[in-house]
Amino acid sequence: MNTAGKAKALPRIKTAVDILMTAALLFLMPYMLVGEEAHEWIGLSTFLLFIIHHLLNIGFWKKLFRGRYAPARILMTVVDILVLLSMLGLMVSSVIISRYVFDFLSIHGAAAFGRTLHMLCAYWGFVFMSVHLGLHWGVIIGRVKNTPGRREYPPALKWIARIAGFAVAVWGAVSFIRYDLLQYMFLRYHFVFFDFEEPVILFILNYAAIMGLWIWIAHYAQLGIKKLRKKRK
Repeated sequence: MNTAGKAKALPRIKTAVDILMTAALLFLMPYMLVGEEAHEWIGLSTFLLFIIHHLLNIGFWKKLFRGRYAPARILMTVVDILVLLSMLGLMVSSVIISRYVFDFLSIHGAAAFGRTLHMLCAYWGFVFMSVHLGLHWGVIIGRVKNTPGRREYPPALKWIARIAGFAVAVWGAVSFIRYDLLQYMFLRYHFVFFDFEEPVILFILNYAAIMGLWIWIAHYAQLGIKKLRKKRK
């Protein structure tokens, strides 16, 4: 493949990796509903996708100490670092408490610490990754707009998309409260409670809506920061 071909293929590869990682993240949340062994293998796959994601976006780290830091860039950098720390915490805690994938390591005596770290990083990481998606939502929209052979969308569709986004955010807010996520994020609960009568697909859809809530908040917060900066100039 020539250089031009690689340049065209790279955004598609990035998009595919991001979609797979997002889907894997959603399937990780109902771990008692999908089974612990499946949860561990999905978790390992997510971490591998995370590494690939960073290799494909290595330019971010190369430019970390270059250029001027505007408020929007500061926000994106802080969130990206928090995502990285969450993922590292998840991987370390996963190895400690693993009963299947890393069971051969026979780590003993740190299970309580591992479970606490895992819960903390899982729920904060879910929020940070959702915010990360929201801060890059403009890039995602740009990729959709630049899809080869795409037809021009009618202007009304923009407003339909905005209304749909708001509706998902409301759904996500209701689900966020319903599942008591703040209690887990601040370690008020040390065990996750599941309704085993709830279908897995409904659980995942509710968590997708929670992800949509934080994407919506992050996206519009970023737009607001950029507008304020323009007004001050």
